[in-house]
Amino acid sequence: MTALLDVAGLCRRFPVGIPGPIDRLRGRKPGLLHAVDGVDLRIGEGEVLGLVGESGCGKSTLARVVARLIDPSEGSIRFAGQDIAAIPARSFARHEMRRAIQMVFQDPTESLNPRWTAFDCIADPIRRMDPVPAARLGERVRELADLVSLPEALLGRFPHQLSGGQKARVGIARAVALRPRLLVLDEPTSALDVSVQVVVLKLLADLKQRLGMSYLFVTHDLEVVRLVCDRVAVMYLGRMAEVGTVEQVFARPSHPYTRALLSSIPTGVPGHPPARILLTGDPRSPVDPDPHVCRFLGRCPQSTERCGAEMPQLRRMAEGHAAACHLAEAA
Repeated sequence: MTALLDVAGLCRRFPVGIPGPIDRLRGRKPGLLHAVDGVDLRIGEGEVLGLVGESGCGKSTLARVVARLIDPSEGSIRFAGQDIAAIPARSFARHEMRRAIQMVFQDPTESLNPRWTAFDCIADPIRRMDPVPAARLGERVRELADLVSLPEALLGRFPHQLSGGQKARVGIARAVALRPRLLVLDEPTSALDVSVQVVVLKLLADLKQRLGMSYLFVTHDLEVVRLVCDRVAVMYLGRMAEVGTVEQVFARPSHPYTRALLSSIPTGVPGHPPARILLTGDPRSPVDPDPHVCRFLGRCPQSTERCGAEMPQLRRMAEGHAAACHLAEAA
C-alpha cells in the first residue's frame, strides 16, 4: 500500500521546571518532557490507523504534530511525498497543504467558537482557504451540513444551542469542508453519550468511504479500534510499543503492555470475565528519561536485566506486525 503519511524519528519535547534567575546563574537547565520520542508511523491511502494508549502516553501530542498544529522537536513528516516537518505550524495554517490535513478535536464544545453560528464554523475554512461568492458559500455549507446529516435549520444556532451530537457534526463538517486526504481524529467520541458515539462512528465510516480519506484515529476505546480501524499502533510513554493490523494485534499481542490493555476488554460471555492483567508499580518519568532503559520497566511483569540496559526497538513479528520488546517472539 502506498504511504500517504510517513513519519520517521519524530520527537516532541517540552521544557519543564524552568529555573529562575539564580538557578540559571548556577548553571541549572530546565528538564525536557519527552512527549513523543523517536516515533515511526505510516498510513496508507484510504487506511484507518488507530492510535491507542493510556492517558499521558503522548498520543494526542503525536496527533497534533502530525496535523501540524504544533512543531516537532526533530524527525520527518512526509505527506504525499513532501516533507512538511520543516514548515512552522504558524506558517502551515496558511500553507496549501493545510487543505489536505484536517483535524477533529476531542471536545466539540471547546473546539467551536462560541460567538459563531454553526454556519460560520463550517464556513470558516472555506473563507480562509477557498474563498467563493456568498451565494456559493451558502450552497457549500448546506451541502456539508447535509453530508453529516445536520438539519439546515440548525445552521443559524450557536454552539451552546446545540446538543453534543450536533456540535460533533458541525466539527466534522468543518474538518471535511476542504476535502482533506488525511483526517486526524483526537478521541472524537469520548465526550459524547454512548448512543451518540455509535451514530458518529457510523458517520465517520460513511464519510471515509464517500470521500476516500485516510484516518489517524486516536482513542482509548479498544472496541472502537476493532470496529473501525485497519491497523493499530500502541503507544507507551512517548514510544511505539506495538504496530500491526487489528487482527494481528488483537489475536497475537506481542508486547506485555498491549496484552494488559487487551485483557480489559469484556469477553461478552456471561460468567466468563476476561483474565485481567493488572499492572503494578509506577510509570517511569517522561522527564529526561534514560535513553538506555525500556519505558515499561518497573511495570512489566516479564522484565529482565537487559530491559534496564538496552532500549528495545520495534522488530518484526510477522509481515506488517512489529513490537518493541526483547522477549517478543516472531511468528
